[in-house]
Amino acid sequence: MRLQASTFFEFYAEYPVTSIFMLRSKSEPTQIIRQEAFLTTPLLPVAEYIDGYGNICQRTILPAGISTIESSVIAECDMDIDVDTAAAYVAIEDLPDHVLQYLLPSRYCEADKVAAQALEIVKDIQSAYAQVEAIRQWCYNNLLRQYGTTNSSTSAIDVLGSRTGVCRDFTHVAMALCRSINIPARMVVGYLHGLKPMDLHAWFEAYVGNRWYTFDALMKRPVGGRIIMAYGRDAADVAFASHFGNVVLVKMEVKVEEI
Repeated sequence: MRLQASTFFEFYAEYPVTSIFMLRSKSEPTQIIRQEAFLTTPLLPVAEYIDGYGNICQRTILPAGISTIESSVIAECDMDIDVDTAAAYVAIEDLPDHVLQYLLPSRYCEADKVAAQALEIVKDIQSAYAQVEAIRQWCYNNLLRQYGTTNSSTSAIDVLGSRTGVCRDFTHVAMALCRSINIPARMVVGYLHGLKPMDLHAWFEAYVGNRWYTFDALMKRPVGGRIIMAYGRDAADVAFASHFGNVVLVKMEVKVEEI
């Protein structure tokens, strides 16, 4: 399917602030980027670099006052995501080097503290894929999507206590549970066609059967129509905007449609 997606931001800063954005997509096996743009008003110098996870980052200085940024993309995406309920656990000694980091606890995913809960969820389940799906389904069934109940400091342990959050919180919990039983899990952010209410979205991938598979704790069933913008260990690695000073987000609009 061909998707057209865009995000519009309006910011206010009292003084010039250095900022890093992560708002551009690149072609990969699950998506082909046909067209994309990154526009600023006023016209700002933007330097780009590739971070340690392969994400395209935009570095600029937001001026004092109001400024806007619009990122847009047209992409060919898979209508469905791959499912393999028999995909097996990959022994740690057989994991590719770059995958090993996704086994470790991270800022928002305290995998070292949730093993008992993970084992309770996956007991008697044999395949690694089915174990990840059980964790994803547990999050879907036991966490309540509710805006305003979490913030940028909320971690997986916090969400397991409150049982409320948004997509990033569901994703942190699921990844922490997966990592605690030695299944690599990484965070993905981007666009999801049909998401309601529409917003930038977070989901996760688990490494089983010698490849990455997509899982989404916010969805009832596996769905495609995704445009990936960034990967990382957790939200600290994939923030759409990081400001090194006081910047107020005045307005944000996200649109995704099939064309």
